[in-house]
Formats: sequence, C-alpha cells, structure tokens
Amino acid sequence: MEQFLLAAALVVVAGAGIAAAALLARQRRETADLRAQNAVLARGLDLREKELRHLANVRLPELMESLHNPGVRVTGPLHDLDREAPAFGQTLRTVTELFAGSAARVRERADLSAKSTLRAMMRAVQSLANEQQLAISDMQERHDDPDVLEGLLRVDHMNAQLGRRAQATAVLCGSWPGQQRSASSMSDVVRGATSRIRDYLRVNMQGPVNTAVTSRAVEPIVLTLAELLDNAARHSRPDTTVEVNFQSTHNGVAIMIDDAGVAMDAEELQRAADLLAGDASVDIHRLGDPPRVGFAVAGVLAARYGFRVSVDTRSPYGGVRAVVFVPSALLTDVPGERAPEPSAASRPAAESTATAAPTDVPATPGGLPKRTRVAVAERPAGEQEPPAAPDAGAQPPLRPARETAAGLGAWQRGTRSGRAATPSDGEGPGIESKDLRP
Repeated sequence: MEQFLLAAALVVVAGAGIAAAALLARQRRETADLRAQNAVLARGLDLREKELRHLANVRLPELMESLHNPGVRVTGPLHDLDREAPAFGQTLRTVTELFAGSAARVRERADLSAKSTLRAMMRAVQSLANEQQLAISDMQERHDDPDVLEGLLRVDHMNAQLGRRAQATAVLCGSWPGQQRSASSMSDVVRGATSRIRDYLRVNMQGPVNTAVTSRAVEPIVLTLAELLDNAARHSRPDTTVEVNFQSTHNGVAIMIDDAGVAMDAEELQRAADLLAGDASVDIHRLGDPPRVGFAVAGVLAARYGFRVSVDTRSPYGGVRAVVFVPSALLTDVPGERAPEPSAASRPAAESTATAAPTDVPATPGGLPKRTRVAVAERPAGEQEPPAAPDAGAQPPLRPARETAAGLGAWQRGTRSGRAATPSDGEGPGIESKDLRP
C-alpha cells in the first residue's frame, strides 16, 4: 500500500514538473514576443519622430522654396514609408499636398494683388507721360531756337523710353498696350521701336520689305521689337551695331535682330524659351532685381496677338539672334507709297540744313547749330544770292537761322508723327515710348 502511494506521489510530482516546464516555456515565448513587439513599436516611433523632424526642418522649407524657384529639388522621406509605415507615409503625403496647395493659392492671390496695384500705378504713369508729351509737343511748335529744340528733342526721347517701360509693365500685369495705330510698313514699325530705346543710333536696318502690319498688331509688335532691340543694345559693346534684317517667307515675314554681344548658355536659352512661349502667367515676383521684363513682355504679346518670338539662334557676330515672325494673317499691303527722296541738289534748304549743319556755324555740345535771336527778313521770291567765286577750299554758304530752325522743326514733327497714336477703348491715354537676359 505504501509503495502504491509513493508511486502515485511521484506521478503527481512529475506531472506538476511537466506542467511548470510547459508554463515556463510559454511565458518565455510570450516574453520574447512582447520584446519583439516593443522593438517594432520603438522603431516605428523613432521613424515617425525622425520623419516629422525631417518634414518640418527640410522638406516643407524646400517645398516652399520650390514654389518660387522651380529649380529647387524637394527632398523625399528618409525611409521607405510605403514598406515600413504605409499609413503614416500616406498621411505625410496628404500634409505636403495640402501645404503646397495652400502656399500656391496664397502666392496666386499675392501675385494678382501685386499686378492689380502695378497696373493702376502704370496707368497713372502713362497718363502723366502722355500729358508731358503734349506739353513737349506744344513747346516744340512754339520755339524755333536750335538750342531749345535740341533740349526738347532730348526730353522727348527720354519721355518715350519712360512711356515704354510703363507700357511694358502694364502689359505684364494684364493690361493691353493702350494704343491703336493705322496699318504701318515694316520699316516704320522698326523705326517706331528704335525711337523708344536709349541706343537708337546703333540700330542699323537693312533690306526692308514691301509689306505692312495690320492696325491691331502694329503697337504690340513695335513694343516687342523695342524690348528686343534694347536688350540687344544693352548686351553688346557700345561701339558695335545692332543689325535688323527682314526675310519674306511663304506664310509671313521674319524680322531678325542680330547683336555682337554675349551669347546665352543652355540654361538661359531654356528660360528665355519658356518666357517667350507665353503659355503660363508671368510671376512678377520671379523677374529678378532689377526686373527682367523684355522676354516676358514679348511672350505675353506674342501669345495674345498671334506672332512668334525666338532667341535660340546665334547671330553671325557671336551674339544672339532674336527673330520675330509675323504671320500672313497680321500682314497687309503698304498703306501708301512714299514719294522718292529728293536729290541733294534739289532738296529744300531747310530740309538739308536739318540733317547737316554748316561746319563753320557755332554748334552746341549735342552738335546742333546755334543761332542768335536776330530778325531775319524773308528773301524776295525773285532774289538770288550772288554767285560765289569758284574756290575749291571755300566753305558752303551759311544758311539763315530761320531756315535752320524750320528744318529742325520739320524733323521733330516727322519724328513725332511716326509715334502718333490714339488710345484704344478701355485703356488709359496712349503714350510713346531690357530685359536683362535671364
């Protein structure tokens, strides 16, 4: 009996030991699982903390900068969130998209507000420039002193440049050119553009074509050419010329502007092509300091009126060739053929005097002849000057100061008529008037 009880006790003890061992093994497995889960949670928490710090310190600032500068690369996450934390990765993408969208809307509202303010300011400047132009024209009509006319013509030219800059800024801000012209020949269009730049004496026009630009496109093309000519002159040496040539094609006319300045690299050419395409709204906050508006204005006008502008060709002189292609839809016949220029022998005295002053007449620093306010009687119709003795070295006879002043007046009236325009509907008063390359 005692042996039986002892065996039963041993069985019970063995069973309890086995149960305890099984329980201990289970506990160890559960402990290992808990440790593994804790490690995963700790890694996930550390990953999220690092990603959030990276988002706040690096990714969002880069995203904000990229909205102003498309060349900035936005850094991605530090980890493979699609594999390690897909839900958290999707949340971060939602945050960045909301941030980018909000920033873009804020920037768009700021751009619209800035453009509206600038447009109103430029209209006021254009109005004042137009009033100044009228005052200058009135003074040019009332004064015949060559010294006074010289100063007035200089002020007139500076006023034309001021008007061009205000006009270009208004166009960038969504305004229209503000002038309506009659159809003009290609030569007159280029001359009108040349009269609005500082270095107009360096522009050399060759080979004009016998065609004209339609009324609605004259002012936009004049403003575009003025910006391109100013750009070409500013980026080339002052002792070089800017050549303008025309090339007729089967579906339009190409106006080619060649300078002898510095060529553009690949990045500059790409940025210029983007601006000249006119596909997107111009962000005035990204035009630089000082603002580089020439290509931007040309692109806006080209897209709006249907002509094309490109600068992707090198000029024969090592600089840049800008090409304005005017399609046949914007061309018409020359409105009126001009009478042939009189020869030097038959040209009226006043007209010839306006172009070349006698060598022995006192001259101003600008090269115009001086005169004294002495009453000069009109020569009778039948009276002729006594013939001068033949002398190979003799200077040409002096012309009366009245004829000199009359010639200058005729010249300035001709210059002013080339810039004559009337305001278009819905715009401020019409006025006359580089883009630094990107």
